[in-house]
Amino acid sequence: MRMFKTIAIAATLAVSVGMMPVAAHAQKTIKLAHLNKNDPFDNGTGAMAVVFKSLVESGTNGAVKVDIFPDGQLGKDNEVIQQVKSGVVQSSISSVGGIASVYPMIGVLDVPFAYPNIATTYEVFDGPFGQKLAADIEKKTGMEVLGFGDSGGFFAFTNSKRPIKSPDDMKGLKIRTMGLESHKSVVSSVGGQPVAINWAEVYTSLQTGVADGQMNPIPIVKFAKFDEVQKYLTLTNHLFTPYVWIFNKQFYDGLSAAEKDVVKAAARSAIVACRGINRIIEASDRGLPALAQKMQVYTPTPAEIAKFRELAQPAVKAQIAKSFGAEGEALMKEFLAAVDKAAKN
Repeated sequence: MRMFKTIAIAATLAVSVGMMPVAAHAQKTIKLAHLNKNDPFDNGTGAMAVVFKSLVESGTNGAVKVDIFPDGQLGKDNEVIQQVKSGVVQSSISSVGGIASVYPMIGVLDVPFAYPNIATTYEVFDGPFGQKLAADIEKKTGMEVLGFGDSGGFFAFTNSKRPIKSPDDMKGLKIRTMGLESHKSVVSSVGGQPVAINWAEVYTSLQTGVADGQMNPIPIVKFAKFDEVQKYLTLTNHLFTPYVWIFNKQFYDGLSAAEKDVVKAAARSAIVACRGINRIIEASDRGLPALAQKMQVYTPTPAEIAKFRELAQPAVKAQIAKSFGAEGEALMKEFLAAVDKAAKN
């Protein structure tokens, strides 16, 4: 039955392709998965996917087609990554949480309060360190890396209890985190109590008091409507987690040199679009201005951030060294050196 269904689908696709002049000569199809709506004005991965599709299909004159599967249609992030690895899916724009399932050392990026500003992240991930990280991911997973996107910008803390201006204000607060040990360490090191909660349950947990607060980039805070159940927002800018754009190596190697050039250039342009739309969302009525209408927003002073950094960085660095050993510690040092260099440019 499955074989007959597959044949029927293939026949339908053949008819539809025959009706489309641009795609009529398409010999190669990239199935691209991402986690959000496929709207370039709604979110970063939507922008990446749509821009990539347009540039690849036009740049190859229809020889390479891109089919987009948004909204997690193909499964959970870690499941889709396995599909990319096996070649069932050609490409995925994945979260660091998903990538950690195949490349745990992605956790070295979780050193808190590392970046002085958002522009620094671009230089770090587009420069020599990003290239080295991509090469290491490729070596250890067998998948190509097209680049690193922006998952929404810097993380901020929200909570329903009180303003957070110092580590003392974090004491006793139950803060939702992902299951990543580095994220838990960030919260506990500054006095909070980390609580690992699945994303689908976060809003209800905040609403019922199972968790007092959470940490996420501004666009996600607004998108998830956390301003309905959280009163205080503190712009600590303590973490930045990139999207990791992976590609099946066998399929990639099967592209011609000219097609590879188009794919690489399209990915670079798509990542720029991703960053741009996230900065726009942050500044729009879907970002900070809207959140400020319902929440008390506070930006810590440099001296206050220094107090957080003094507690959080040593704890997370120790956790990274313990989890990933000498290799992970060395990669972390290269990451921090790249941040320092980019900050001086």
